[in-house]
Amino acid sequence: MPLLTVFTPTYNRAYVLPQCYASMCRQSCKDFIWLVVDDGSTDGTRELVQSWQREDNGFEIRYVYQKNQGMHGAHNLAYETIDTLLNTCIDSDDYMPDDAVEKILHFWQSCPQREDVSGFMALDADKSGRILGTPLPDVHEPITSYDVYYKYGVKGDKKFILRSDLTRLYPYPIFPGEKYVNLATKYSLLDKDYKLWMLNEPVCIVEYLPDGSSRNMIRQYFRNPHGFAYSRKLCMQLPFASFRFRFIQAMHYVSSCLILSDRRWLADSPRKALTILAAPAGFLWWLRLRILYRKEKEET
Repeated sequence: MPLLTVFTPTYNRAYVLPQCYASMCRQSCKDFIWLVVDDGSTDGTRELVQSWQREDNGFEIRYVYQKNQGMHGAHNLAYETIDTLLNTCIDSDDYMPDDAVEKILHFWQSCPQREDVSGFMALDADKSGRILGTPLPDVHEPITSYDVYYKYGVKGDKKFILRSDLTRLYPYPIFPGEKYVNLATKYSLLDKDYKLWMLNEPVCIVEYLPDGSSRNMIRQYFRNPHGFAYSRKLCMQLPFASFRFRFIQAMHYVSSCLILSDRRWLADSPRKALTILAAPAGFLWWLRLRILYRKEKEET
């Protein structure tokens, strides 16, 4: 059994998925499983992946399907399916450098095995090889992802390589009619009890396509208010977070409740005093989002 599963959630991305597959075939180390999680595609994704499964590519390809539930729902299915020690997500519009699997396995095997470690973080890069954001902190002990972004001030998307037994502990909630919950909520929950090693090497090449969630965040905000409110409520309760961080989460929670016209916004808040304090800012943010959302719809 390989140590690593690379999983790829996909929804109607048959036009770009071959780029990801080609990068799997080029890996210098083939000791991994590629799991394609089809989140309700209707564009021939199943047949495409099945054709790859018949090829002699040197690694195992698995395919699972579910009705469309959104990115977080596809992650839930992946974690239910994975049976390797480690996993990492490579999105359908992204791909891996040729030595990424080799780097991941070598780094993990060189790290001290500790029960309080959930995995490690690595870098994302663009097609030119330029690192997205800033490097990870040069530390010799594991730290939390919160510390990475809020203590050391790291910027930009990063790649998480995590223990599969731990990722299964925190499934994302599914809200009827919504298709988005912030994936970082899982990392915040893991931060309560576990830490991460740092690998300052790129293991993913990222490309933000026009139909990707990263470029449609304002729209996501309005289409998935329950999901946004859930993640903000969770982050408001993080015991290790700064007051500023928790205030910002409360502000966003208020704005999501305004989108929902939720009269129980204060009663349902886990931090009522903080929510009252953040309410004016949350109202102003809601007004700004409405303007941005209206402009976005007019442009499309």
